[in-house]
Amino acid sequence: MAVDLSRRGYRVQRWAARGALTAAALAVATPLVYGGLRGLLLLVCGIAGLGLSAAAVWWTLTLRGPLRWGAALIAVCVPAGLVALFAATLFWALVVSLALWGLAVWSGRFALRGTGSERAATRERRLPPPRRPVLIMNPRSGGGKVGRFRLREKAERMGARVVLLEPGKQHDVTELARAAVADGADLLGAAGGDGTQALVAAVAAEHDIPFLVISAGTRNHFALDLGLDRGNPAACLDALTDGVELRVDLGFAGEQPFVNNASFGAYAAIVQSPTYRDDKIGTSLDMLPDLLSGQQGPRLVARAGDTTLTAPQAVLVSNNPYRTGDPFGLGRRERLDSAVLGVLGVRLEGAVGAAALLLNPDPSGLTILTASEVVIEANRPEIEAGVDGEAMVLPAPVRCRIAPGALRVRVPRKRPGVTKAPPRMDWRRLRKLAATVGRTAAPSRLHRPYSAPAAPAAAPDAPPEPPRPDAPHEGLGPGEPTAPAGSRSAHQ
Repeated sequence: MAVDLSRRGYRVQRWAARGALTAAALAVATPLVYGGLRGLLLLVCGIAGLGLSAAAVWWTLTLRGPLRWGAALIAVCVPAGLVALFAATLFWALVVSLALWGLAVWSGRFALRGTGSERAATRERRLPPPRRPVLIMNPRSGGGKVGRFRLREKAERMGARVVLLEPGKQHDVTELARAAVADGADLLGAAGGDGTQALVAAVAAEHDIPFLVISAGTRNHFALDLGLDRGNPAACLDALTDGVELRVDLGFAGEQPFVNNASFGAYAAIVQSPTYRDDKIGTSLDMLPDLLSGQQGPRLVARAGDTTLTAPQAVLVSNNPYRTGDPFGLGRRERLDSAVLGVLGVRLEGAVGAAALLLNPDPSGLTILTASEVVIEANRPEIEAGVDGEAMVLPAPVRCRIAPGALRVRVPRKRPGVTKAPPRMDWRRLRKLAATVGRTAAPSRLHRPYSAPAAPAAAPDAPPEPPRPDAPHEGLGPGEPTAPAGSRSAHQ
């Protein structure tokens, strides 16, 4: 007898959604029931303590001298005291509550899988190996990964010509890449940080030839989002002989290309300091009070579509949006070919704004949206920027744009791949899924896209035709289209 897997899948999803909502309710109710009025007071104290901690972090960043150290002490001691208080008062109820909350998140994400939130994988193309590849390598990047992994020797054995940047000497990477193309290179590659990668990638995109990423930098965010092996940059060279090609987007801040992001505001001003490389924390603490209070740095205005951000302390424009719903996936991008820029703007007005950023699920000081173009204006003729981590000064206004599918990236056919993002916890959608019953959740035979020729008449005693599991339906289930995620612009 045939098994209707589609119907069974709907039932599993519905009950997983119901289990998630039940577990979440019990996670909140358990400490309240166990502690009674005391539990309610503890909950209020916990919320107040979180707000105080966020405000103390703001004071730590914006004050100097003894007041700063006092604020830092509050920022550390208040959360520690809350944890100790909850553990000593609620005993096992706290452990049970945390376990129930973990179960709620796991069940909720399981229920939301297959409800139309998944995106199609980036398309791969098999192409013949390059005949004249040229690789530009920076031996200083990543603490000397080029030498440690013998990248030059391996690349030359595979038939590539290597251009090695000499330590202590200034090089125009863009001109080196263009000279390689003029000499007949049919593939350009870079072993270095993301800033070097972006410069070589822009030349490859300009001449429509493949680009090879070698993860020899310190962090290599671009390589991570391409699914490459960051721990073994030599494995990236396998793309020369056994590779596939991906089409991805390329960002530009003015005329400067970027593969990751361009930042403006406080961070961009800090990285301009000559002392930043040697003392990142000390330089940041010294400059942040004036930058966050608006006494130093330009007054920025960012325009993205219909949204205007006035006087933000920081604006981050990324080549495709970063994940925001998964705390373990922050700094990661689900795709590199969505043809939109990600925009994250922060404007905090004092300690109250910092507390709201932590406690409010939709804080007014945080703007998250996507756009095809972002214009950064300032009250100065030039704007400090950090483009893929490189300190720059760009003429104002800075027009950030994205070139969809401009970059042909050649990657190894066998590679770790991109970690799939779990579904975002959408409690409204879970409630809707949990409430579906009977025919509203099961597949329907209505609206068939194809009408088959009439079959011969069945015998009078023949059983009725079972419903088609692949027919469209009205409930929430695998493959149902969802509306595009809306932009969250809280400060305009």
